[in-house]
Amino acid sequence: MPQSPLHPFLLALLAATVVVSLPAAKAAPPSPALLQSLEGALNSGNSSNLAAMVEAGPGLDPARLEARYKLLRDRFPDARWTVSSGAPLRDGRPTVAIAVTGSRSEGPFRYSLQAEQVLALSASGTRLNGQELIRETTTLRSGEASLPVSVLIPDAVLTGQRYDVDVVFDEPLDGAVAAGGIAAITPEQISALETPDLELAALGGGGLFKSVQAPLKPGSQTWAVLLVHPKGIISTTKRVRVVADKAALTP
Repeated sequence: MPQSPLHPFLLALLAATVVVSLPAAKAAPPSPALLQSLEGALNSGNSSNLAAMVEAGPGLDPARLEARYKLLRDRFPDARWTVSSGAPLRDGRPTVAIAVTGSRSEGPFRYSLQAEQVLALSASGTRLNGQELIRETTTLRSGEASLPVSVLIPDAVLTGQRYDVDVVFDEPLDGAVAAGGIAAITPEQISALETPDLELAALGGGGLFKSVQAPLKPGSQTWAVLLVHPKGIISTTKRVRVVADKAALTP
């Protein structure tokens, strides 16, 4: 079964942020006014407005961020962001929840985008200067936007742990024939905007179920899942944090 053109859009979004760990020393969190300005810059459609709000620091490369933002806006011209304060981490750092929605038409296909990130951001005055990605999920749909699915993938796992990567249709298939595939995306693929090869196979149940093993070293895994249903196509990615300490499973 041929690949869906959904994939390049998905990887473009994933590559929009280059993430590394923040240094041990605590940095100042962004003020509410700065978060409001960030939302305005994201929704302005002008990449220079976003670039003016960031400076190089842990997890932030202004030039790369600006380029990825332009790419995302080009592929989803009506993209809209919301930026809000999130729950604090165990170490007391506040978090920021960023959500984006958008749509795009390509030939007979119309895609809808929904993505959510939870970040720990640091700031220096009126500029952001560091970030740590805590949680991220991205979903793209074509066809009936109401076709609901549940992404049953953990946010964090221990090194070497076996865990389940499941994406299921919330409603019975009622005789419909569905297909699906799953693949891990490497950091190199994300950085290079490469499309993973997803081998699609007929689904014997109401979704895609896979048992996988976490790496032996701390870091992360990102999974790309594609579900093909007579009512539409759903592509989902989920980033899983891989930690060595059980206490770190809850950030």
